[in-house]
Amino acid sequence: MIDQSLFDKKQLYPFQREIVDKIIGKLNENNENSNLLYQLPTGGGKTVIFSNIAKSYIEQKKKKVLILTHRIELCVQTSKQLNALGIKNKVINSSVKSIENHDEFNSYTAMVETLNNRLQEDIDFVRNIGLVIVDEAHNNSFRKIFQYFSDINILGVTATPLSSNRALPLNDNYGELIVGHSIKSLIESRYLADAETFTYDVNLHGLKIGSNGDFTVSSSDKVYSNYFMQEKLLFAYEEVAVGKKTLIFNSGIESSRSVYNLFKKHKYKVRHLDSTFSDTDRKEILRWFKVTPGAILTSVGILTTGFDEPTVESIILNRATRSLTLYHQMIGRGSRVLKDKFHFQVIDLGNNVRRFGYWQEYIDWQDAFNYPDRFLESRLSEEDDMLFEADYELSKGIKSKLIHPEKIEKFSMKAVYDKCIESGKKGKEAVEVSMENHFEVIAENSEDVYDGLNLLNELQEDIERRLKHYSKCITKATDSYLNWLQETYNRQLTQKLRQELPAE
Repeated sequence: MIDQSLFDKKQLYPFQREIVDKIIGKLNENNENSNLLYQLPTGGGKTVIFSNIAKSYIEQKKKKVLILTHRIELCVQTSKQLNALGIKNKVINSSVKSIENHDEFNSYTAMVETLNNRLQEDIDFVRNIGLVIVDEAHNNSFRKIFQYFSDINILGVTATPLSSNRALPLNDNYGELIVGHSIKSLIESRYLADAETFTYDVNLHGLKIGSNGDFTVSSSDKVYSNYFMQEKLLFAYEEVAVGKKTLIFNSGIESSRSVYNLFKKHKYKVRHLDSTFSDTDRKEILRWFKVTPGAILTSVGILTTGFDEPTVESIILNRATRSLTLYHQMIGRGSRVLKDKFHFQVIDLGNNVRRFGYWQEYIDWQDAFNYPDRFLESRLSEEDDMLFEADYELSKGIKSKLIHPEKIEKFSMKAVYDKCIESGKKGKEAVEVSMENHFEVIAENSEDVYDGLNLLNELQEDIERRLKHYSKCITKATDSYLNWLQETYNRQLTQKLRQELPAE
């Protein structure tokens, strides 16, 4: 049983002390320009750990530590922890234009954008730095700072050592990754609460992928604000989480406000929060959420990092994401333990579990760090991701020519493939079932072979879609194989049409 007082005092657990000693040892072994990256799951106490690393480093090296964050909440949180450890630190925010009394501080805690602006004006804005600690190191906004600290140690800290920009891998800036304890081991040791996950099939047709690689806010708002998605959200909450303190994560402000109105209409205790709220309003809402049993807080973005409320009992992912980092950040908000809380719930309304696996599952972070492209490519590509996620709909032009268009729209190559495998048949038979389905549709809508071949030509997009699904099922998705498969499919289907349909 965990002593609750340890949470209040922010004392180190044995596994955290082990990590602090290991990283300090690495820093002592390495030369002054080596960079380390440390990974630990959300909820494992990264702020407590790197604050104690800072304390040990300052005491041993007699040099100062600079801690970088990308959000003011993280900056303030870190400063409070440093103060609790007796480390005199200076918070560098937008109001700090100069530092007159450097000798009074052992460390600096800075917003990355603010510090970058100050260093551009004065390269000596901070002095006698021996170690830079980068919180949420997967965020690429920190790269602009590295040029000012090329000859000192940098320690990055993150739950997910994957760069937010695929073109800028973390191993460009960090020479070694130290992997911390896994989610499963922290659950088994009762340092993290375990998640009971509930998944609901949702129709994500209409989502679009933006330039950042994730689904766009505008398309997500449109999908998640519609009546059917709202009804599914309410059904899932009432089936699983009613009466539990619940955080609902949304992609956009429009969908979050729709959620607020939905739950308000049904007389639930609910508030909405987004980045447009003032600091005063935000503090009031978070205070309300903390002290209100069964409270529901629907939000956008701002509670994924720097928010620590152990009383959360249920997490609802009312959005889809293609970011593994965001997926872990959202679920991690429920993983804090209390003396009487060792479980929480996750309700997935974005097919995220299908995309990433369960939150507790093992991930080879060394592989992700060393070979990020291979790691990412082992998952669905952007195009295939959309093909698997979206319900298929024929164009109106083709649809108008078919007596039963649903025969094509409802055909699932993956479902047919899975059925073949389960029944002991070869996976290749799924292609034959698909071809028979296309033939049946073409035949019932064609007077002769001439009409049939024309319709076959118009159905090429659907044929390509199905064969992409099939090639993904057998993990053989090269362009050359897909081209061969489509040529063979069309040749055999053409032969069958010529044999079975009347001559023109």
